[in-house]
Amino acid sequence: MTRLPTASAAEVASEVAVELRGRWARLLLVVLVLAVGAASGLVAPVVLGQMVDAVQDGTGQVHQLWGWGALLVLAALVGATATAAGVVIAARLYEAVVARLRERMVARAFQLPQRVVETAGSGDLISRATDDVAEISQAAPRIVPALTGSVFTVAVTLVGMAVIDLRYAAALLVLVPVHVLAVRYYLRHAPQVYAAQRAAMAERAHHLLASLHGLATVRAYRLEEAHLHRTRTASWQVVRWELLARIVQNRFFGRLNLAEYLGTAALLGMGYLLVVTGHGTLGAATTAVLFFLRLFDPINSLLIVIDDLQSAFTSLARIVGVLRTPVHERVGAASAAARPASDDPTGADQSSAPVLSLTGVDFAYRPGHPVLHGVDLQVHPGQSLALVGESGAGKSTIAALAAGILRPDRGTVRTSTAQAGQALLVTQETHTFSATLRANLTLVAPTVGDDQLRQVLSAVGGAELLDRLPDGLDTLLGDDGQRLTPAEAQLVALARVLLADPTLVLLDEATAEAGSAAAGQLDAATATVLAGRAGLVIAHRLSQARECDRILVLDEGRVVEQGRHTELVAAGGRYATMWAAWAAARPAG
Repeated sequence: MTRLPTASAAEVASEVAVELRGRWARLLLVVLVLAVGAASGLVAPVVLGQMVDAVQDGTGQVHQLWGWGALLVLAALVGATATAAGVVIAARLYEAVVARLRERMVARAFQLPQRVVETAGSGDLISRATDDVAEISQAAPRIVPALTGSVFTVAVTLVGMAVIDLRYAAALLVLVPVHVLAVRYYLRHAPQVYAAQRAAMAERAHHLLASLHGLATVRAYRLEEAHLHRTRTASWQVVRWELLARIVQNRFFGRLNLAEYLGTAALLGMGYLLVVTGHGTLGAATTAVLFFLRLFDPINSLLIVIDDLQSAFTSLARIVGVLRTPVHERVGAASAAARPASDDPTGADQSSAPVLSLTGVDFAYRPGHPVLHGVDLQVHPGQSLALVGESGAGKSTIAALAAGILRPDRGTVRTSTAQAGQALLVTQETHTFSATLRANLTLVAPTVGDDQLRQVLSAVGGAELLDRLPDGLDTLLGDDGQRLTPAEAQLVALARVLLADPTLVLLDEATAEAGSAAAGQLDAATATVLAGRAGLVIAHRLSQARECDRILVLDEGRVVEQGRHTELVAAGGRYATMWAAWAAARPAG
Protein backbone atom coordinates (compact mmCIF):
# COMPACT_ATOMS: atom_id res chain seq x y z
CA MET A 1 0.00 0.00 0.00
CA THR A 2 1.46 3.36 -1.08
CA ARG A 3 0.92 6.00 1.59
CA LEU A 4 0.46 9.69 0.89
CA PRO A 5 3.80 11.53 0.75
CA THR A 6 5.57 13.18 3.67
CA ALA A 7 6.94 16.66 3.03
CA SER A 8 10.60 17.62 3.30
CA ALA A 9 11.89 20.18 5.80
CA ALA A 10 12.10 22.83 3.07
CA GLU A 11 8.50 22.19 2.01
CA VAL A 12 7.28 22.41 5.61
CA ALA A 13 9.15 25.71 6.12
CA SER A 14 7.64 27.07 2.92
CA GLU A 15 4.06 26.22 3.95
CA VAL A 16 4.51 27.64 7.46
CA ALA A 17 5.89 30.86 5.94
CA VAL A 18 2.80 31.07 3.74
CA GLU A 19 0.51 30.72 6.77
CA LEU A 20 2.49 33.32 8.77
CA ARG A 21 2.20 35.84 5.96
CA GLY A 22 0.45 38.85 7.44
CA ARG A 23 1.03 37.52 10.97
CA TRP A 24 4.70 38.41 11.46
CA ALA A 25 3.88 41.44 13.62
CA ARG A 26 1.92 39.25 16.01
CA LEU A 27 4.75 36.71 16.10
CA LEU A 28 7.24 39.46 16.90
CA LEU A 29 4.95 40.67 19.70
CA VAL A 30 4.91 37.13 21.13
CA VAL A 31 8.72 37.03 21.14
CA LEU A 32 9.04 40.46 22.79
CA VAL A 33 6.44 39.79 25.49
CA LEU A 34 7.92 36.40 26.35
CA ALA A 35 11.41 37.92 26.38
CA VAL A 36 10.26 40.51 28.94
CA GLY A 37 8.83 37.69 31.05
CA ALA A 38 12.11 35.76 30.86
CA ALA A 39 14.20 38.84 31.75
CA SER A 40 12.01 39.52 34.80
CA GLY A 41 12.91 36.11 36.16
CA LEU A 42 16.59 37.06 36.35
CA VAL A 43 15.97 39.85 38.87
CA ALA A 44 15.59 37.52 41.86
CA PRO A 45 19.09 35.89 41.68
CA VAL A 46 20.77 39.29 41.39
CA VAL A 47 18.82 40.73 44.34
CA LEU A 48 19.47 37.67 46.52
CA GLY A 49 23.20 37.85 45.73
CA GLN A 50 23.26 41.51 46.79
CA MET A 51 21.43 40.62 49.99
CA VAL A 52 24.01 37.90 50.81
CA ASP A 53 26.89 40.35 50.29
CA ALA A 54 25.15 43.03 52.38
CA VAL A 55 24.59 40.59 55.23
CA GLN A 56 28.17 39.29 55.03
CA ASP A 57 29.65 42.82 54.98
CA GLY A 58 27.28 44.11 57.67
CA THR A 59 26.27 47.02 55.44
CA GLY A 60 22.63 46.10 54.97
CA GLN A 61 19.99 48.64 55.92
CA VAL A 62 16.26 48.21 56.60
CA HIS A 63 15.28 50.55 53.78
CA GLN A 64 17.39 48.43 51.40
CA LEU A 65 15.49 45.33 52.46
CA TRP A 66 12.17 47.01 51.66
CA GLY A 67 13.53 48.14 48.29
CA TRP A 68 14.76 44.67 47.44
CA GLY A 69 11.43 43.17 48.47
CA ALA A 70 9.47 45.63 46.34
CA LEU A 71 11.77 44.91 43.39
CA LEU A 72 11.23 41.15 43.79
CA VAL A 73 7.45 41.60 43.91
CA LEU A 74 7.47 43.91 40.89
CA ALA A 75 9.67 41.52 38.89
CA ALA A 76 7.37 38.60 39.75
CA LEU A 77 4.27 40.54 38.69
CA VAL A 78 5.86 41.71 35.42
CA GLY A 79 7.16 38.22 34.67
CA ALA A 80 3.83 36.52 35.37
CA THR A 81 1.86 39.09 33.37
CA ALA A 82 4.21 39.03 30.40
CA THR A 83 4.39 35.23 30.35
CA ALA A 84 0.61 34.86 30.55
CA ALA A 85 0.03 37.47 27.85
CA GLY A 86 2.65 35.85 25.62
CA VAL A 87 1.10 32.40 25.99
CA VAL A 88 -2.39 33.73 25.17
CA ILE A 89 -1.24 35.68 22.11
CA ALA A 90 0.87 32.75 20.96
CA ALA A 91 -1.99 30.28 21.40
CA ARG A 92 -4.27 32.39 19.22
CA LEU A 93 -1.58 32.66 16.57
CA TYR A 94 -0.68 28.98 16.54
CA GLU A 95 -4.25 27.75 16.60
CA ALA A 96 -5.13 30.03 13.68
CA VAL A 97 -2.20 28.64 11.67
CA VAL A 98 -3.04 25.02 12.55
CA ALA A 99 -6.72 25.53 11.75
CA ARG A 100 -5.83 27.03 8.38
CA LEU A 101 -3.47 24.14 7.58
CA ARG A 102 -6.16 21.64 8.52
CA GLU A 103 -8.73 23.40 6.33
CA ARG A 104 -6.32 23.45 3.40
CA MET A 105 -5.48 19.78 3.92
CA VAL A 106 -9.16 18.76 3.91
CA ALA A 107 -9.79 20.92 0.83
CA ARG A 108 -6.84 19.30 -0.96
CA ALA A 109 -8.05 15.83 0.09
CA PHE A 110 -11.34 16.48 -1.73
CA GLN A 111 -9.36 17.43 -4.85
CA LEU A 112 -7.05 14.42 -4.84
CA PRO A 113 -7.60 11.81 -7.54
CA GLN A 114 -9.63 8.94 -6.17
CA ARG A 115 -6.92 6.46 -7.11
CA VAL A 116 -4.45 8.29 -4.84
CA VAL A 117 -6.75 8.17 -1.80
CA GLU A 118 -7.77 4.55 -2.42
CA THR A 119 -4.17 3.44 -2.87
CA ALA A 120 -3.08 5.19 0.33
CA GLY A 121 -6.10 4.01 2.31
CA SER A 122 -8.64 6.25 4.00
CA GLY A 123 -7.02 5.56 7.39
CA ASP A 124 -3.85 7.36 6.31
CA LEU A 125 -5.77 10.50 5.36
CA ILE A 126 -7.98 10.44 8.47
CA SER A 127 -5.04 9.92 10.84
CA ARG A 128 -3.40 13.01 9.34
CA ALA A 129 -6.57 15.04 9.87
CA THR A 130 -7.00 13.83 13.46
CA ASP A 131 -3.90 12.39 15.19
CA ASP A 132 -1.40 14.65 13.45
CA VAL A 133 -3.47 17.83 13.81
CA ALA A 134 -4.01 17.01 17.51
CA GLU A 135 -0.28 16.48 18.00
CA ILE A 136 0.53 19.89 16.51
CA SER A 137 -2.25 21.60 18.48
CA GLN A 138 -0.91 20.17 21.73
CA ALA A 139 2.75 20.80 20.97
CA ALA A 140 2.56 24.31 19.47
CA PRO A 141 1.72 26.12 22.76
CA ARG A 142 4.77 24.48 24.33
CA ILE A 143 7.28 24.81 21.52
CA VAL A 144 7.40 28.51 20.62
CA PRO A 145 7.14 29.91 24.19
CA ALA A 146 9.89 27.50 25.23
CA LEU A 147 12.06 28.44 22.28
CA THR A 148 11.69 32.20 22.63
CA GLY A 149 11.74 32.35 26.43
CA SER A 150 14.47 29.75 26.90
CA VAL A 151 16.85 31.13 24.28
CA PHE A 152 16.57 34.65 25.73
CA THR A 153 16.92 33.42 29.33
CA VAL A 154 19.94 31.25 28.57
CA ALA A 155 21.67 34.01 26.60
CA VAL A 156 21.09 36.77 29.19
CA THR A 157 21.97 34.48 32.09
CA LEU A 158 25.26 33.41 30.55
CA VAL A 159 26.11 37.04 29.83
CA GLY A 160 25.21 37.97 33.41
CA MET A 161 27.31 35.09 34.76
CA ALA A 162 30.25 36.26 32.65
CA VAL A 163 29.82 39.80 34.01
CA ILE A 164 30.01 38.43 37.57
CA ASP A 165 33.13 36.44 36.73
CA LEU A 166 34.21 34.81 33.48
CA ARG A 167 35.31 31.77 35.43
CA TYR A 168 31.72 30.98 36.39
CA ALA A 169 30.74 31.00 32.73
CA ALA A 170 33.81 28.88 31.90
CA ALA A 171 32.78 26.32 34.53
CA LEU A 172 29.59 25.66 32.59
CA LEU A 173 31.57 24.50 29.57
CA VAL A 174 31.44 21.06 31.17
CA LEU A 175 27.79 20.95 30.09
CA VAL A 176 28.49 21.38 26.38
CA PRO A 177 29.70 17.85 25.52
CA VAL A 178 26.93 16.25 27.58
CA HIS A 179 24.23 18.31 25.89
CA VAL A 180 25.73 17.76 22.45
CA LEU A 181 25.86 14.00 22.95
CA ALA A 182 22.31 13.99 24.32
CA VAL A 183 20.95 15.87 21.32
CA ARG A 184 22.91 13.72 18.87
CA TYR A 185 21.54 10.57 20.49
CA TYR A 186 18.01 11.91 20.30
CA LEU A 187 18.18 13.08 16.70
CA ARG A 188 19.73 9.78 15.66
CA HIS A 189 16.83 7.71 17.04
CA ALA A 190 13.73 9.90 17.45
CA PRO A 191 12.83 10.87 13.84
CA GLN A 192 12.42 7.32 12.54
CA VAL A 193 10.60 6.23 15.70
CA TYR A 194 8.06 9.06 15.41
CA ALA A 195 7.62 8.47 11.68
CA ALA A 196 6.99 4.77 12.27
CA GLN A 197 4.59 5.61 15.11
CA ARG A 198 2.50 7.87 12.85
CA ALA A 199 2.50 5.25 10.07
CA ALA A 200 1.31 2.62 12.55
CA MET A 201 -1.52 4.93 13.64
CA ALA A 202 -2.54 5.31 9.99
CA GLU A 203 -2.52 1.52 9.54
CA ARG A 204 -4.67 1.05 12.65
CA ALA A 205 -7.17 3.67 11.45
CA HIS A 206 -7.30 2.02 8.02
CA HIS A 207 -8.20 -1.42 9.42
CA LEU A 208 -10.70 0.01 11.88
CA LEU A 209 -12.49 2.10 9.25
CA ALA A 210 -12.55 -0.80 6.78
CA SER A 211 -14.16 -3.04 9.39
CA LEU A 212 -16.75 -0.47 10.45
CA HIS A 213 -17.58 0.51 6.86
CA GLY A 214 -18.28 -3.13 5.96
CA LEU A 215 -19.80 -4.08 9.31
CA ALA A 216 -22.84 -5.79 7.77
CA THR A 217 -20.65 -7.91 5.50
CA VAL A 218 -18.27 -8.75 8.36
CA ARG A 219 -21.18 -10.02 10.45
CA ALA A 220 -22.85 -11.84 7.57
CA TYR A 221 -19.72 -13.88 6.81
CA ARG A 222 -18.69 -14.17 10.47
CA LEU A 223 -15.39 -12.39 9.87
CA GLU A 224 -15.37 -10.63 13.24
CA GLU A 225 -12.40 -12.55 14.58
CA ALA A 226 -10.30 -12.00 11.44
CA HIS A 227 -10.98 -8.24 11.45
CA LEU A 228 -10.40 -8.05 15.20
CA HIS A 229 -7.08 -9.81 14.70
CA ARG A 230 -5.99 -7.30 12.04
CA THR A 231 -7.05 -4.34 14.18
CA ARG A 232 -5.44 -5.86 17.27
CA THR A 233 -2.17 -6.47 15.43
CA ALA A 234 -2.14 -2.90 14.11
CA SER A 235 -2.93 -1.55 17.59
CA TRP A 236 -0.05 -3.46 19.15
CA GLN A 237 2.26 -2.02 16.52
CA VAL A 238 1.19 1.45 17.68
CA VAL A 239 1.88 0.44 21.29
CA ARG A 240 5.29 -0.95 20.32
CA TRP A 241 6.38 2.25 18.65
CA GLU A 242 4.97 4.40 21.46
CA LEU A 243 6.99 2.40 23.99
CA LEU A 244 10.11 2.84 21.88
CA ALA A 245 9.41 6.57 21.76
CA ARG A 246 9.14 6.68 25.57
CA ILE A 247 12.42 4.77 25.89
CA VAL A 248 14.17 7.29 23.63
CA GLN A 249 12.66 10.15 25.63
CA ASN A 250 13.67 8.71 29.02
CA ARG A 251 17.25 8.12 27.90
CA PHE A 252 17.35 11.67 26.56
CA PHE A 253 16.01 13.10 29.84
CA GLY A 254 18.51 11.01 31.81
CA ARG A 255 21.37 12.67 29.95
CA LEU A 256 19.87 16.09 30.70
CA ASN A 257 19.71 15.23 34.42
CA LEU A 258 23.38 14.23 34.29
CA ALA A 259 24.18 17.64 32.78
CA GLU A 260 22.33 19.38 35.64
CA TYR A 261 24.36 17.48 38.22
CA LEU A 262 27.67 18.22 36.52
CA GLY A 263 26.84 21.92 36.09
CA THR A 264 25.83 22.39 39.73
CA ALA A 265 28.96 20.59 40.93
CA ALA A 266 31.19 22.68 38.64
CA LEU A 267 29.68 25.99 39.82
CA LEU A 268 29.85 25.07 43.50
CA GLY A 269 33.47 24.01 43.09
CA MET A 270 34.38 27.19 41.21
CA GLY A 271 32.55 29.37 43.78
CA TYR A 272 34.38 27.67 46.63
CA LEU A 273 37.77 28.25 45.01
CA LEU A 274 37.05 31.92 44.26
CA VAL A 275 35.69 32.69 47.74
CA VAL A 276 38.45 30.94 49.72
CA THR A 277 41.17 32.54 47.59
CA GLY A 278 39.60 35.98 47.92
CA HIS A 279 38.95 36.37 44.21
CA GLY A 280 35.19 36.40 44.60
CA THR A 281 32.41 37.13 47.06
CA LEU A 282 29.87 34.80 48.61
CA GLY A 283 27.11 36.95 47.10
CA ALA A 284 28.58 36.57 43.61
CA ALA A 285 28.87 32.80 44.09
CA THR A 286 25.26 32.73 45.32
CA THR A 287 24.09 34.74 42.31
CA ALA A 288 26.02 32.46 39.94
CA VAL A 289 24.54 29.29 41.45
CA LEU A 290 21.04 30.81 41.49
CA PHE A 291 21.54 31.84 37.86
CA PHE A 292 22.37 28.25 36.99
CA LEU A 293 19.46 26.91 38.99
CA ARG A 294 17.38 29.42 37.10
CA LEU A 295 18.77 27.89 33.90
CA PHE A 296 17.54 24.38 34.77
CA ASP A 297 14.07 25.01 33.42
CA PRO A 298 14.97 27.00 30.28
CA ILE A 299 17.86 24.69 29.30
CA ASN A 300 15.78 21.59 29.88
CA SER A 301 12.81 23.23 28.18
CA LEU A 302 15.01 24.14 25.24
CA LEU A 303 16.30 20.59 24.92
CA ILE A 304 13.09 18.83 25.86
CA VAL A 305 11.24 20.96 23.34
CA ILE A 306 13.35 19.17 20.74
CA ASP A 307 11.20 16.14 21.57
CA ASP A 308 7.98 18.11 21.09
CA LEU A 309 9.42 19.80 18.01
CA GLN A 310 10.44 16.49 16.43
CA SER A 311 7.05 14.93 17.10
CA ALA A 312 5.16 18.00 15.86
CA PHE A 313 7.42 18.32 12.82
CA THR A 314 6.70 14.71 11.86
CA SER A 315 2.98 15.42 12.04
CA LEU A 316 3.35 18.74 10.21
CA ALA A 317 5.36 17.06 7.45
CA ARG A 318 2.52 14.54 6.98
CA ILE A 319 -0.06 17.34 6.74
CA VAL A 320 2.06 19.36 4.33
CA GLY A 321 2.58 16.14 2.37
CA VAL A 322 -1.13 16.14 1.59
CA LEU A 323 -0.97 19.81 0.57
CA ARG A 324 1.93 19.03 -1.76
CA THR A 325 0.29 15.99 -3.36
CA PRO A 326 -0.36 16.93 -6.99
CA VAL A 327 -3.93 17.24 -8.22
CA HIS A 328 -3.76 15.88 -11.76
CA GLU A 329 -5.96 16.96 -14.60
CA ARG A 330 -8.33 14.41 -16.07
CA VAL A 331 -6.55 11.82 -18.15
CA GLY A 332 -6.50 12.34 -21.89
CA ALA A 333 -8.32 15.59 -22.49
CA ALA A 334 -7.40 15.49 -26.17
CA SER A 335 -9.99 14.19 -28.59
CA ALA A 336 -9.57 10.91 -30.40
CA ALA A 337 -10.18 10.39 -34.09
CA ALA A 338 -13.60 8.99 -34.91
CA ARG A 339 -13.82 5.73 -36.77
CA PRO A 340 -15.64 5.43 -40.09
CA ALA A 341 -19.37 4.99 -39.80
CA SER A 342 -19.19 1.53 -41.37
CA ASP A 343 -17.12 0.31 -38.42
CA ASP A 344 -19.87 1.08 -35.90
CA PRO A 345 -23.05 -1.01 -36.03
CA THR A 346 -24.98 1.36 -33.78
CA GLY A 347 -25.76 4.06 -36.29
CA ALA A 348 -24.32 6.70 -33.96
CA ASP A 349 -23.22 9.97 -35.47
CA GLN A 350 -19.65 9.21 -36.50
CA SER A 351 -19.01 12.74 -37.75
CA SER A 352 -18.58 13.91 -34.17
CA ALA A 353 -15.61 13.03 -31.99
CA PRO A 354 -16.20 10.23 -29.49
CA VAL A 355 -16.91 11.35 -25.94
CA LEU A 356 -14.74 8.50 -24.67
CA SER A 357 -12.17 6.31 -26.37
CA LEU A 358 -9.73 3.65 -25.18
CA THR A 359 -7.01 2.69 -27.64
CA GLY A 360 -4.69 -0.28 -27.11
CA VAL A 361 -5.10 -0.15 -23.34
CA ASP A 362 -3.12 -2.55 -21.14
CA PHE A 363 -3.36 -2.43 -17.36
CA ALA A 364 -2.10 -4.44 -14.38
CA TYR A 365 -2.64 -3.81 -10.67
CA ARG A 366 0.54 -5.75 -9.99
CA PRO A 367 3.50 -6.10 -12.34
CA GLY A 368 3.36 -9.35 -14.23
CA HIS A 369 -0.38 -9.86 -13.59
CA PRO A 370 -2.16 -8.03 -16.45
CA VAL A 371 -5.88 -7.37 -16.16
CA LEU A 372 -6.49 -5.76 -19.57
CA HIS A 373 -4.88 -6.56 -22.91
CA GLY A 374 -5.10 -4.15 -25.85
CA VAL A 375 -8.64 -2.95 -25.17
CA ASP A 376 -10.19 -0.64 -27.82
CA LEU A 377 -13.59 1.01 -27.46
CA GLN A 378 -15.37 4.24 -28.32
CA VAL A 379 -18.49 5.87 -26.95
CA HIS A 380 -20.05 8.58 -29.13
CA PRO A 381 -22.54 11.29 -28.13
CA GLY A 382 -25.94 9.80 -27.38
CA GLN A 383 -24.63 6.23 -27.53
CA SER A 384 -24.76 3.66 -24.73
CA LEU A 385 -22.14 0.91 -24.60
CA ALA A 386 -22.48 -2.11 -22.30
CA LEU A 387 -19.58 -4.18 -20.98
CA VAL A 388 -20.41 -7.76 -20.01
CA GLY A 389 -18.34 -10.69 -18.91
CA GLU A 390 -17.57 -12.94 -15.98
CA SER A 391 -16.35 -11.56 -12.69
CA GLY A 392 -12.70 -10.58 -13.05
CA ALA A 393 -12.92 -10.01 -16.81
CA GLY A 394 -11.84 -6.36 -16.35
CA LYS A 395 -15.16 -4.49 -16.62
CA SER A 396 -14.79 -2.35 -13.48
CA THR A 397 -11.15 -1.68 -14.34
CA ILE A 398 -12.26 -0.17 -17.66
CA ALA A 399 -14.79 2.01 -15.81
CA ALA A 400 -12.07 3.19 -13.41
CA LEU A 401 -9.77 3.97 -16.34
CA ALA A 402 -12.54 5.87 -18.11
CA ALA A 403 -13.23 7.88 -14.95
CA GLY A 404 -9.55 8.74 -14.54
CA ILE A 405 -9.25 6.81 -11.27
CA LEU A 406 -6.63 4.53 -12.83
CA ARG A 407 -4.07 5.16 -15.54
CA PRO A 408 -3.22 2.68 -18.28
CA ASP A 409 0.17 0.98 -18.41
CA ARG A 410 0.01 1.19 -22.21
CA GLY A 411 -2.34 2.84 -24.65
CA THR A 412 -4.47 5.92 -24.22
CA VAL A 413 -7.71 6.85 -22.47
CA ARG A 414 -9.23 10.01 -23.93
CA THR A 415 -12.24 12.21 -23.50
CA SER A 416 -13.08 14.92 -26.00
CA THR A 417 -11.86 18.40 -25.05
CA ALA A 418 -15.37 19.80 -25.13
CA GLN A 419 -16.61 17.18 -22.67
CA ALA A 420 -13.66 17.01 -20.26
CA GLY A 421 -14.79 17.25 -16.68
CA GLN A 422 -18.43 16.42 -17.55
CA ALA A 423 -18.29 12.69 -16.83
CA LEU A 424 -19.99 11.13 -13.83
CA LEU A 425 -19.25 7.71 -12.32
CA VAL A 426 -21.89 5.79 -10.33
CA THR A 427 -20.79 2.55 -8.67
CA GLN A 428 -22.68 -0.13 -6.79
CA GLU A 429 -21.35 1.34 -3.53
CA THR A 430 -23.86 4.18 -3.26
CA HIS A 431 -23.64 6.39 -0.19
CA THR A 432 -26.39 8.21 1.65
CA PHE A 433 -25.13 11.16 3.68
CA SER A 434 -26.47 11.94 7.15
CA ALA A 435 -28.59 14.83 5.92
CA THR A 436 -32.05 15.48 4.51
CA LEU A 437 -33.18 13.92 1.25
CA ARG A 438 -33.07 17.42 -0.24
CA ALA A 439 -29.45 17.90 0.83
CA ASN A 440 -28.52 14.48 -0.58
CA LEU A 441 -29.98 15.44 -3.95
CA THR A 442 -28.73 19.02 -4.17
CA LEU A 443 -25.11 18.01 -3.60
CA VAL A 444 -24.67 18.25 -7.37
CA ALA A 445 -27.12 21.13 -7.98
CA PRO A 446 -27.34 23.47 -4.97
CA THR A 447 -29.76 25.94 -6.61
CA VAL A 448 -32.41 23.45 -7.74
CA GLY A 449 -35.89 24.01 -6.25
CA ASP A 450 -38.13 21.45 -4.58
CA ASP A 451 -40.46 21.10 -7.58
CA GLN A 452 -37.59 20.05 -9.82
CA LEU A 453 -36.32 17.64 -7.17
CA ARG A 454 -39.71 15.95 -7.09
CA GLN A 455 -39.78 15.78 -10.90
CA VAL A 456 -36.34 14.18 -11.01
CA LEU A 457 -37.29 11.61 -8.38
CA SER A 458 -40.45 10.78 -10.31
CA ALA A 459 -38.44 10.43 -13.51
CA VAL A 460 -36.30 7.67 -11.98
CA GLY A 461 -39.29 6.00 -10.32
CA GLY A 462 -38.76 7.44 -6.86
CA ALA A 463 -42.23 8.90 -6.32
CA GLU A 464 -43.06 6.11 -3.86
CA LEU A 465 -39.94 7.00 -1.87
CA LEU A 466 -41.26 10.52 -1.32
CA ASP A 467 -44.60 9.12 -0.20
CA ARG A 468 -42.94 6.71 2.23
CA LEU A 469 -40.66 9.22 3.94
CA PRO A 470 -42.48 10.96 6.82
CA ASP A 471 -41.20 14.47 6.07
CA GLY A 472 -40.71 14.18 2.32
CA LEU A 473 -37.68 16.11 1.16
CA ASP A 474 -37.04 17.26 4.73
CA THR A 475 -36.64 13.70 6.04
CA LEU A 476 -33.27 13.10 7.67
CA LEU A 477 -31.46 10.16 6.08
CA GLY A 478 -28.40 8.12 6.95
CA ASP A 479 -27.20 6.68 10.25
CA ASP A 480 -28.88 9.45 12.23
CA GLY A 481 -32.24 9.25 10.45
CA GLN A 482 -34.32 7.22 8.04
CA ARG A 483 -32.47 4.33 6.44
CA LEU A 484 -33.06 3.71 2.75
CA THR A 485 -33.25 0.30 1.15
CA PRO A 486 -30.44 -0.52 -1.33
CA ALA A 487 -32.85 0.08 -4.23
CA GLU A 488 -33.94 3.45 -2.82
CA ALA A 489 -30.34 4.52 -2.25
CA GLN A 490 -29.54 3.67 -5.87
CA LEU A 491 -32.56 5.63 -7.09
CA VAL A 492 -31.28 8.65 -5.18
CA ALA A 493 -27.86 8.18 -6.80
CA LEU A 494 -29.44 7.99 -10.26
CA ALA A 495 -31.52 11.09 -9.51
CA ARG A 496 -28.27 12.92 -8.76
CA VAL A 497 -27.08 11.98 -12.24
CA LEU A 498 -30.11 13.67 -13.80
CA LEU A 499 -29.53 16.77 -11.67
CA ALA A 500 -25.83 16.90 -12.59
CA ASP A 501 -26.74 16.45 -16.29
CA PRO A 502 -23.34 15.06 -17.41
CA THR A 503 -22.46 14.34 -21.02
CA LEU A 504 -20.87 10.97 -20.17
CA VAL A 505 -22.34 8.57 -17.59
CA LEU A 506 -20.27 5.65 -16.27
CA LEU A 507 -22.45 3.07 -14.51
CA ASP A 508 -20.28 0.46 -12.80
CA GLU A 509 -22.93 -2.10 -11.80
CA ALA A 510 -24.70 0.86 -10.25
CA THR A 511 -27.91 -1.12 -9.63
CA ALA A 512 -26.36 -4.48 -8.72
CA GLU A 513 -26.93 -4.30 -4.97
CA ALA A 514 -30.68 -3.73 -5.00
CA GLY A 515 -31.76 -7.33 -5.56
CA SER A 516 -34.03 -8.83 -8.23
CA ALA A 517 -37.27 -7.46 -6.74
CA ALA A 518 -36.45 -3.91 -7.87
CA ALA A 519 -34.62 -4.93 -11.08
CA GLY A 520 -37.32 -3.69 -13.46
CA GLN A 521 -37.65 -0.37 -11.68
CA LEU A 522 -33.88 0.18 -11.68
CA ASP A 523 -33.52 -0.84 -15.31
CA ALA A 524 -36.14 1.76 -16.24
CA ALA A 525 -34.35 4.38 -14.11
CA THR A 526 -31.06 3.52 -15.83
CA ALA A 527 -32.67 3.94 -19.25
CA THR A 528 -33.97 7.37 -18.21
CA VAL A 529 -30.52 8.44 -17.04
CA LEU A 530 -28.85 7.26 -20.25
CA ALA A 531 -31.40 8.84 -22.61
CA GLY A 532 -29.62 11.36 -24.85
CA ARG A 533 -26.24 10.85 -23.15
CA ALA A 534 -23.12 8.90 -23.87
CA GLY A 535 -23.04 6.02 -21.45
CA LEU A 536 -20.68 3.21 -20.47
CA VAL A 537 -22.62 0.53 -18.60
CA ILE A 538 -21.00 -2.28 -16.61
CA ALA A 539 -24.01 -4.58 -16.77
CA HIS A 540 -24.75 -6.86 -13.84
CA ARG A 541 -28.02 -7.91 -15.45
CA LEU A 542 -28.09 -8.70 -19.15
CA SER A 543 -31.48 -7.00 -19.36
CA GLN A 544 -29.53 -3.73 -19.03
CA ALA A 545 -27.06 -4.75 -21.72
CA ARG A 546 -29.94 -5.62 -24.06
CA GLU A 547 -31.21 -2.03 -23.92
CA CYS A 548 -27.80 -0.51 -24.80
CA ASP A 549 -26.88 0.49 -28.35
CA ARG A 550 -23.84 -1.72 -28.37
CA ILE A 551 -22.33 -4.52 -26.28
CA LEU A 552 -18.69 -5.50 -25.72
CA VAL A 553 -18.01 -8.96 -24.29
CA LEU A 554 -14.85 -9.24 -22.19
CA ASP A 555 -12.97 -12.40 -21.32
CA GLU A 556 -9.80 -12.28 -19.22
CA GLY A 557 -9.21 -8.66 -20.11
CA ARG A 558 -9.78 -8.95 -23.86
CA VAL A 559 -12.67 -7.88 -26.05
CA VAL A 560 -13.87 -11.15 -27.62
CA GLU A 561 -17.21 -10.03 -29.10
CA GLN A 562 -18.99 -6.79 -29.90
CA GLY A 563 -22.23 -5.74 -31.54
CA ARG A 564 -25.93 -5.24 -30.90
CA HIS A 565 -27.85 -7.59 -28.64
CA THR A 566 -29.76 -9.25 -31.51
CA GLU A 567 -26.60 -9.69 -33.56
CA LEU A 568 -24.67 -11.29 -30.70
CA VAL A 569 -27.51 -13.65 -29.81
CA ALA A 570 -27.84 -14.69 -33.45
CA ALA A 571 -24.06 -15.24 -33.71
CA GLY A 572 -24.29 -18.05 -31.13
CA GLY A 573 -21.04 -17.09 -29.41
CA ARG A 574 -20.08 -16.37 -25.81
CA TYR A 575 -22.74 -13.67 -25.36
CA ALA A 576 -25.46 -15.98 -26.70
CA THR A 577 -24.44 -18.59 -24.13
CA MET A 578 -24.52 -16.01 -21.33
CA TRP A 579 -27.92 -14.74 -22.46
CA ALA A 580 -29.41 -18.25 -22.57
CA ALA A 581 -28.11 -19.00 -19.06
CA TRP A 582 -29.36 -15.68 -17.70
CA ALA A 583 -32.79 -16.08 -19.31
CA ALA A 584 -33.13 -19.60 -17.90
CA ALA A 585 -32.27 -18.44 -14.39
CA ARG A 586 -34.54 -15.37 -14.51
CA PRO A 587 -37.60 -15.61 -12.25
CA ALA A 588 -40.82 -16.32 -14.09
CA GLY A 589 -42.94 -13.22 -14.88
